[in-house]
Amino acid sequence: MSNFVNKIGLPSHLVWGYVGVMLFMVGDGLEIGWLSPYLVEQGLTVQQSAYLFTAYGVTIAISSWFSGTLFEALGAKKTMFLGVLLYVIGTIGFVGFAIENLNYPLMLVTYALRGFGYPLFAYGFLVWIAYRTPQKQLGAAVGWFWFVFTGGLNVIGAYYSIWAIENLGHINTLWSALLFIALGAFFALVINRDKIIRPEKKENESKLKELLKGITIIKKEPKVGIAGIVRIINQTGQYAFPVFIPTYFAIEYGISTSAWLSLWGTIFLSNIAVNLLSGMIGDRFGWRNTVMWFGGVGCAVFTVLFFYTPALTGGNLVAMQIVGILWGACIAGYVPLSALVPSLVKEDKGAAMAILNLGAGLCVFVGPLLVGIFFDVIGVAGLIWLIAGLHLVGAFLTKFITLPNNAKTSTVDEDVVAS
Repeated sequence: MSNFVNKIGLPSHLVWGYVGVMLFMVGDGLEIGWLSPYLVEQGLTVQQSAYLFTAYGVTIAISSWFSGTLFEALGAKKTMFLGVLLYVIGTIGFVGFAIENLNYPLMLVTYALRGFGYPLFAYGFLVWIAYRTPQKQLGAAVGWFWFVFTGGLNVIGAYYSIWAIENLGHINTLWSALLFIALGAFFALVINRDKIIRPEKKENESKLKELLKGITIIKKEPKVGIAGIVRIINQTGQYAFPVFIPTYFAIEYGISTSAWLSLWGTIFLSNIAVNLLSGMIGDRFGWRNTVMWFGGVGCAVFTVLFFYTPALTGGNLVAMQIVGILWGACIAGYVPLSALVPSLVKEDKGAAMAILNLGAGLCVFVGPLLVGIFFDVIGVAGLIWLIAGLHLVGAFLTKFITLPNNAKTSTVDEDVVAS
């Protein structure tokens, strides 16, 4: 069984960790497609909703940066458990006290606190993968990570919400997230028996110095910084769209919340399938080429097409699903970044991954922030073209993220320290 698992690119010694990440992300993502329109229906403005998600994104960005550096300083399981703890506390505050009375200041604080949770858990595990996977398998291994991450966050979470909202109600659906969080922690931290022995540090190398490496690595290796910018662009649209598109589609084309959630789930069902192919394609076609053309240029094209398809087809959901599937596939084109970045450095892979994780967190912040700032200035169509333009900028920047000797991938099978 383990041989088969390894052959498909999934590290057999980390399987239960992957299961745990998927379950955790179901809990974290079950409200992503409907919370903004729900809050607008309850009395918040689109801008207030956007800034709520922006505050959430700020803490995700901070936590994403710390996920790599705390991994180096504290170890894998302590970092991931801290994420679980912060998520649970934030959820209790947000659902139990803030949202009931639409206490906006308390909503900002507690939802932001909740945002510290998943990066420490999920991205901490991503660093674990980077340490414990042979280089020749790394592209596929990170593809599997994004498969379970996105599968939980945007697919299972969306489809579960369709059922849960109807049968449990909005508030109880939010509470049910804690069940998935607990299950995810159990599989990743208890059932998963893999251990990682990190490289020994010099005696005078303090934990503070380890944390600072998450910044100083950019000076040492500027390409890591460029990759961080590209990573921000990667999912900016993914986190901007749910803030304003469901409301816009509902008003303009009569698309219901359940129809939108089904569409969103279909988009990322495509995404998780292509996540696996993208890692494997990247291993053959080249990590940088896959990110630049498949990710950057592809996302620019289909971001625009996804927005204009309902206008061209009269809100035809089948047509929207087809274009959405292609958009979701192109988002997966960025997957090889998770293999490219740690391969840029021989040491301090955790610090390099911290920058990539910071970019992953900042897109959760930048997406809603763009909506908050530009919604009244350039309108819905303007936001779409702005996001598409950012993808083209990212494609251009990717040209400069080169491996030594302009190699397409890093195929040197480095020793992986076993437990």
